[in-house]
Amino acid sequence: MTAHDIAHVELYTKDALSCVDYFVDGMDFTRVADCVQADRSSILLRQGATDLVVTSGRGTWKFLDQHGDGIADIALACDDVDATCAEAVAAGSEPLAPAYGSPVVLGFGDVTHTLVPHAPDSAKPGWPAGRRWVPAPQAPAGPAGRIRRLDHVAVCVEGGSLAEYADYYGAAFGMDRYSAEYVAVGGQAMDSVVVRSATGHVTFTLVAPDPGKDPGQLDAFLERNGGPGVQHLAFLVDEIIPAVGEFRDRGVEFLSTPGTYYDLLGERFADMREEIAELRAGQILADRDEWGYLLQLFSRSPYERNTLFYELIQRQGSRGFGSANIRALYEAVERDRLAAG
Repeated sequence: MTAHDIAHVELYTKDALSCVDYFVDGMDFTRVADCVQADRSSILLRQGATDLVVTSGRGTWKFLDQHGDGIADIALACDDVDATCAEAVAAGSEPLAPAYGSPVVLGFGDVTHTLVPHAPDSAKPGWPAGRRWVPAPQAPAGPAGRIRRLDHVAVCVEGGSLAEYADYYGAAFGMDRYSAEYVAVGGQAMDSVVVRSATGHVTFTLVAPDPGKDPGQLDAFLERNGGPGVQHLAFLVDEIIPAVGEFRDRGVEFLSTPGTYYDLLGERFADMREEIAELRAGQILADRDEWGYLLQLFSRSPYERNTLFYELIQRQGSRGFGSANIRALYEAVERDRLAAG
């Protein structure tokens, strides 16, 4: 049984208006359709191959109370939804009540996977099945947005549980272990395993704190989020420098990068000194592996409990996820601290 693609991602929020404004006004998503139900209302947003459903209302309150604004469901397009559901249950998942006519299984924490039939790539993009969608009034067509698709979903789980989750996604959805890495920074450390579908269209970066080290940012996320959950969504773009500039002008806030990071970057990438000036101006991070390099930048969380943020990523051949930047940023901050002291 295999998962071919992420059909859509559903985000529960307390404030649908500001959430939709963030994506439409800030990131150039298009509002495609609306659906009003007895206990919730949903808005379908689209850009490139990414479908994002923003949902609010009484039916989301339990999730929001426990976890804050965040991703509640990642719908997976599968070969055979009934067989995949059975495999997921056999692999240790809980079968849940069907949603909108589709099987649903538990993924991690309280995040679920709605299982939908895989459609051929040539099929015209539709709307999530089973809901009474009403087309949204269409704005005049403009240039295509910067975001092409979801590059990966970063999932934070408890320390010591990575192998269990990686095994689950392999057995239930045919996702292979793509890479694994352990990153230590000071007294803290994180473990990661990347699982990916054979199509390459479903990639989960599973991260967990090392319980034998000092508490760090992943421990803080697990506390704020009330357990495992989606830490961030990474959106693939063709050109990150203009994308970051446009999104900043539209009001999206990104994390700042210390100047010493770029001093160290000049040592790491001696052949990119001219490009580094542009990266410094945009506060953009760079990483490299044997296949090429990538550029990335993370947003600040726009949500009250700081439970979800976003990443823009541009790949120039690289197949990695920028883990070297964790260490590089730590070293840059430490250099600033020593200089100030």
